Amino acid sequence: MLRASSIVRKPAVRPERVVDRIVLDHDARHRRRIALTGTGGIDVLLDLDKATVLKAGDALKLADGRLVLVEAAPEKLLEIRTENRLRLMRLAWHIGNRHTPAELTEEAIYIAYDHVLEEMVRGLGATTAIVERPFEPEGGAYDGHAHG
Repeated sequence: MLRASSIVRKPAVRPERVVDRIVLDHDARHRRRIALTGTGGIDVLLDLDKATVLKAGDALKLADGRLVLVEAAPEKLLEIRTENRLRLMRLAWHIGNRHTPAELTEEAIYIAYDHVLEEMVRGLGATTAIVERPFEPEGGAYDGHAHG
């Protein structure tokens, strides 16, 4: 099993060094240590100093310098839309108030499917649809910062 002890962020990934890829859902992309198998069959032990969020397009750097690309797996999500952006911002506040990971776009909010939250946002005037797509929620306000 090959060991990966560092992450190469998307802007620095050199495609010619990529030898395999892993496809992970949102929860599986927040890791410190885990054994993974790439779609091409390479077995990798991810062994980081601290838990890290892996984003689509990042890569695991193997001990020999080769890279394994991280892809976001499609997930069952709730797409939330409103007739105007002010209402969408208000819904984002209500979703955040429930500490629910959310992906924000100009036209919609995406959250992991939850029937209770679906009823809540509908009650607040939103339209919803169940969609299958990669989930890249916003990071927390303190992601990447030391806590003391």
